[in-house]
Amino acid sequence: MFKKILVPTDGSGFSNRAVATAAQLAQSLGAQLLLLHVRSPLESPHHVEGGAMRELGGKRVMQEIEDEERRLLDAALELAATKGTQAETAFVAGYSAYEAIIRIASEQHCDLIVMASHGRRGISGILMGSETQKVLSHTTIPVLIVR
Repeated sequence: MFKKILVPTDGSGFSNRAVATAAQLAQSLGAQLLLLHVRSPLESPHHVEGGAMRELGGKRVMQEIEDEERRLLDAALELAATKGTQAETAFVAGYSAYEAIIRIASEQHCDLIVMASHGRRGISGILMGSETQKVLSHTTIPVLIVR
């Protein structure tokens, strides 16, 4: 049925639940599991002339960002392993998380995307939308939503 499953993760509890579900599904189907983290470049610390960040240096800041991404993905790998599944990881920086998720799923020939529902409702759901909703609206790949 499904041969390669993509699960985006941001390290949150909701996301970890999706990772666990995807890992169990991959294990039961004998499918490959790809753990993806997408970070907006806007979330990165920026050097500002005269600011405290100026003293850190660009290489150090980038190393700290890479270390944080590695910790997040390593935690997701460990979670998948507790469910009996080995996984691959990928990290991308992009302004649009949903577009990056769809692009990586397509490039990696994933045939299922497993995502968390962060449960936004009411006005915040209308104003902010959700990456999950955007993926659902813009992909032809099946999506399993975990609550």
